[in-house]
Amino acid sequence: MVDHVAGENVNQVVDSGKGVPGAPTAAPPDSPGYELPLLLFGGFRTLIDRLHTRLADEGHPDLRPAHGFAMQAIGVRGATASEIGRRLGVSKQAAGKTVDRLLALGYAERADDPADARRKLVHLTPRGYDALARSAAGFDELRAEWCAALGTDRVRALEADLRNVVPEETAFRLDATSWLGGA
Repeated sequence: MVDHVAGENVNQVVDSGKGVPGAPTAAPPDSPGYELPLLLFGGFRTLIDRLHTRLADEGHPDLRPAHGFAMQAIGVRGATASEIGRRLGVSKQAAGKTVDRLLALGYAERADDPADARRKLVHLTPRGYDALARSAAGFDELRAEWCAALGTDRVRALEADLRNVVPEETAFRLDATSWLGGA
């Protein structure tokens, strides 16, 4: 955590035992409940940060995690700003800002809806599809690294266990940006 002042442990709840000489590095058998969501989030952040480092090296240096969520929300058929906002759990205006950034970076484009000329659809460009394809390949490589470090059976068991405890309707939701602080 970054909540340290001159070596002093400021956030006692989150950082208990971290950075204390002689403190155990492995969690005790009965870990405090707050560690589970923090470890899951830490795993998520590690994967996302490593993916974005890889994407930057592969020609997508301006792509941010929120952009990936937005591109997933746009989908293969395209979507309006309102639809993107609903899928992400953010306002139409917040979705519009993210879409504007995707347009400026060349990942998306706007076009008239052939079914309704009053609507503008956002579509992914070839650059957007390239970024998503590279992301999918990157996630496969990162998963393989976890399998090498932990063992394939353990990673499969972790995935199966998460599928058992995460409600199906929330397992693949895109609206993480709404509770992580905006799009």
